[in-house]
Amino acid sequence: MADGASSSGGARDGGESVVIDYGRRRTTCGYCRSSGPTSISHGMWANSLKADDYQGLLDRGWRRSGCFLYKPEMERTCCPSYTIRLKANDFICSKEHGRVLKKMQRFLDGELDPQCKASPTKRSLSEPLSSPTSKVSKVSANEFQAATCPTLLKEDEFICCLSSKINEAIDTCFQGGILGSTVQLPKAVVKTVKPQVKKKVGEAVQEHKVGVLDLVYTCNISFQIVAAVRRALPKENGANQTEVLADLSPNSVAEKLAMTMESLGGLDGFELKACNGHLNFYSATNPTMQNHTGVVPAQGSDNSSRSKQSSVNKISAKHPQKRKSLEIRMRTSHFDPEEFALYRKYQTKVHKEKTVTESSYRRFLVDTPIIFVPPKSGDDTVPPCGFGSFHQQYRIDGKLVAVGVVDILPKCLSSKYLFWDPDLAFLSLGKYTALKEIDWVKTAQEHCPSLQYYYLGYYIHSCNKMRYKAAYRPSELLCPVRYEWVRYDLAKPLLDKSQYSVLSDYATMQNETPQPQICGPSDNSSAKDGHQESPSDEDDEDFNDYESEMMVDEESVDSEKVDTTEGGSSIKDIENITLDLNDTKVKYKDLQQAFGPIESRHLKALEGQLSRYAKVVGKELSDRMVYCLS
Repeated sequence: MADGASSSGGARDGGESVVIDYGRRRTTCGYCRSSGPTSISHGMWANSLKADDYQGLLDRGWRRSGCFLYKPEMERTCCPSYTIRLKANDFICSKEHGRVLKKMQRFLDGELDPQCKASPTKRSLSEPLSSPTSKVSKVSANEFQAATCPTLLKEDEFICCLSSKINEAIDTCFQGGILGSTVQLPKAVVKTVKPQVKKKVGEAVQEHKVGVLDLVYTCNISFQIVAAVRRALPKENGANQTEVLADLSPNSVAEKLAMTMESLGGLDGFELKACNGHLNFYSATNPTMQNHTGVVPAQGSDNSSRSKQSSVNKISAKHPQKRKSLEIRMRTSHFDPEEFALYRKYQTKVHKEKTVTESSYRRFLVDTPIIFVPPKSGDDTVPPCGFGSFHQQYRIDGKLVAVGVVDILPKCLSSKYLFWDPDLAFLSLGKYTALKEIDWVKTAQEHCPSLQYYYLGYYIHSCNKMRYKAAYRPSELLCPVRYEWVRYDLAKPLLDKSQYSVLSDYATMQNETPQPQICGPSDNSSAKDGHQESPSDEDDEDFNDYESEMMVDEESVDSEKVDTTEGGSSIKDIENITLDLNDTKVKYKDLQQAFGPIESRHLKALEGQLSRYAKVVGKELSDRMVYCLS
């Protein structure tokens, strides 16, 4: 780590920012997956950086990856990246955010069983429908209910359990391998049937020997399975596969899945039927007595509320749930083997990285140039934790489950990266930790009034994975020209027209488009955006995807020649820049006085270099920071 980059030492006015200018850099883009070097940015290495100076850089569109600082050249780069922030006290919690908070609370209270989590988004389908009598673990209906929905009180949890049961049947039916290669299948989604739909189907009430049947839930996964197989067909070879798929239809798939689910134990109180490709779940109780909270009556119970309550209490007593404790710890940035183990697990399971090294982890998430500023008693200009780089640890019953890498600065908490335990994906930890970081800012503001904002990194309008950031409302985007903050709902019409836009021109745009714009992404955003309000929506919108920062290749310094004709600034804009040359510090205006006459061509090249530097960091920061000449 560079000098001054540790997590100790320094004060608010102590230390100095020392940077090495790398100039323009061209790389491939991790967002649009370009094959060529279409991502263009200005880069700097920071030996040390004062918290105030990094705050100033953030407000001019810069970000850091370890000790490397970068700013996209917005007019030239393939995917313009706008700094996005939220004023914490103005935050409006959405329904989705409320669901995330409630889900975590239920989990901590012991009311949400981890076994109720949804299956992975994509699973393997490597054999067409086989016999439902394959060797699988037999689970009775009562065992299934007790194991997966111990409280039987939340309908969304029970729907989650039904989805898991269907996914188990799919895995049973499609294990093997005669398709030759893997076909990716979506996860099952179970929906509650609305009364008007029951009337259309004409199956709201059917006489049956066990009583009256009432259609309660349905699932159309069979159609999705058939579509997935047929989409993959052109990529496959062999006449046998074509013959097998020729007989594949939603009806046949639904029938096989229904048979398989019955063989796995079925569900007490429900009858499953395959109907026109759908899996329909009928309640075998009197509709007038149907428990609309999704409670499944136990076998042998009558229709009295007393019997239902006793059966629920009986199951709950058999499976008592201990309340869990959640602890959030703020620690200064340093290497922790426990954190690295969690990071490696996260990167390999969620991002499918084959190799995760300790050195890359240190370089990316541990090393920091920001000089730590300790808190002082009675000083309301510094929060209780101080300024600097921190790791926020989330522990449940002492076990590390998530780590948020953040920078605490005079005006904001800047969220840099998050990694979490893949085994707890059903808790939507990305969303949850973001909400807790917003709460942290609100609390910190009571001690440090200037600390009001939550910075979410970059926002790329053309990147669907980043749309979730706009859901933290009312967010603001940074204008890349005037460096003014513009509300997202005002900037969106401009970005809809062009991915690069001078956002502070929104006033002109308003005169042309009188229709008000909805703040936040559209309702048809993809599931990866984190806005699908479905019981099975367990998107991994973790705040690692909202950054997607690539590890910096320190050897990929831009080799373009300095354009000595590019002034763009007068000599007055660069004369007060402090230069560090062989440990000697001197202002540019005093350079020749200190070192003697300098050749005109060298002086002109240096002036062009300093002019570009002053332009990208701003005159105020260029006068404050030390410019190191290697």
